[in-house]
Amino acid sequence: MDILHSLFYGFSICIQPDNLLFCFVGVLVGTLVGVLPGIGPIGAISILLPATFRMSPISAIIMLAGIYYGAMYGGSTTSILVNIPGEAASVVTCLDGYEMAKKGKAGSALGMAAFGSFIAGTLGLIGLVLFAAPLAAFGLKFGPPEYFGVILLGLSLVTYLSHGSVIKAIMMAAVGLILSCIGLDHIQASPRMTFNVMQLWDGIDMVPLAMGLFGVSEILVSVEEAAKPEILKTKIRNLFPTMADWMKAKGAIARGSILGFFMGVLPGGGATIASLLSYSVEKRISKEPETFGKGAIEGVAGPEAANNSATAGAFVPFLTLGIPPNVLMAVLFGALVMHGIRPGPFLLVKHPDVFWGLVSSMYVGNVMLLILNIPLIPLWVQVLRIPYRILFPLILLFCVIGSYSLKNSNFDVLVMITFGIIGYLFRKFDYEGAPLILAFVLGPILELNLRQSLILSKGDFSVFFVRPISAVAICVALLLLILPLVSFLVRLAKERSAGA
Repeated sequence: MDILHSLFYGFSICIQPDNLLFCFVGVLVGTLVGVLPGIGPIGAISILLPATFRMSPISAIIMLAGIYYGAMYGGSTTSILVNIPGEAASVVTCLDGYEMAKKGKAGSALGMAAFGSFIAGTLGLIGLVLFAAPLAAFGLKFGPPEYFGVILLGLSLVTYLSHGSVIKAIMMAAVGLILSCIGLDHIQASPRMTFNVMQLWDGIDMVPLAMGLFGVSEILVSVEEAAKPEILKTKIRNLFPTMADWMKAKGAIARGSILGFFMGVLPGGGATIASLLSYSVEKRISKEPETFGKGAIEGVAGPEAANNSATAGAFVPFLTLGIPPNVLMAVLFGALVMHGIRPGPFLLVKHPDVFWGLVSSMYVGNVMLLILNIPLIPLWVQVLRIPYRILFPLILLFCVIGSYSLKNSNFDVLVMITFGIIGYLFRKFDYEGAPLILAFVLGPILELNLRQSLILSKGDFSVFFVRPISAVAICVALLLLILPLVSFLVRLAKERSAGA
């Protein structure tokens, strides 16, 4: 009954006109971001962060979260109609969604993606509500050593589960940790790595950093590789899946929802890995695996369910433990901190309006997305025809305005442009920005808990290994970091023995 009472309290906050408006704006912008290839929810949230400074904290987080899960809905449209994923989690949808569209079943594919996303998003929110309170109570038992161990494990998982080279991901995480040290020391208040630049005494702000790494670099890469997407010339009809489609897809939606939720909770998991795993599971257990890649509706329903359920799962450790499991949650973490609210075990006690208002808004947002996606598909197709030469200068303008408005400082604009160029070079040489930004956000928390633990133990490092939670987390983290080195040495030994 307490959960139902809290949900009703959340809905009473969510249905206030301003919060309802921001929820609608968030899901609409999120869908648009998902539809347009190359922008991505990370870049969009980074660009819009400055616009939330004059909002109430609950309105800000409702809108930004709406962009996040709205982009998961919108990404399927381009995957199915253009064979270009609007964002990374929709890559797998291209495999069967576009094949269905070529066979004249674009409507069925789009409809199943929308309904599957709605069902999975709702199930994921139920999981969030059920797991939030117990996990928050468990989080109250955490001290500095436990937080250090869990955050270290999260960073290790992010690098280990990265899409490219593990070594490159570790290097990027190390760069993020170094950048997070710039500014005043958290305990002694002495300047570090400021190079006598006064603007660096407050450290590098996350907004221009994220805008540069994900917004400006995306523009530079897209302009370089700009190609007019070919919109599929087919009549979109029968947006409501048939009974036969539902019978084929129901199991995939259920499995994708469960798998996606737990992959979202796992640090480093996220929607992209969840959709890939869901597709692999469905293909493996299918009685007709040869149909996958040729227009199997299960290949659309499962991954779309998984990536939307993962978005709800990602909010569990973020809200209850204050540990963002992926880069998007790290950006949202920064947004709440800017509003003076720190996610963690005390969030349910100190700011129940933020927690329950956000959860309730996600229920409302899911309904809005279902209503928006079906009738507005023809409009999204027209949006895809906007020339990049018009679209990208506008995005760059928003980035500049957003960075400048943060502190009315040209220095922040310079930081954004600098990291935009650096981000472009990172992408050219296959270095992912996600480990960097996540390490940048978690770095100060990691350092603070490390130093607090050593102060409490008078410099004795055994404090991390006499407590079960921190000991297990640190051991697993070290194992994950050592495994790539071991596999590299084994491969090198085999190559030498083969050469001999």
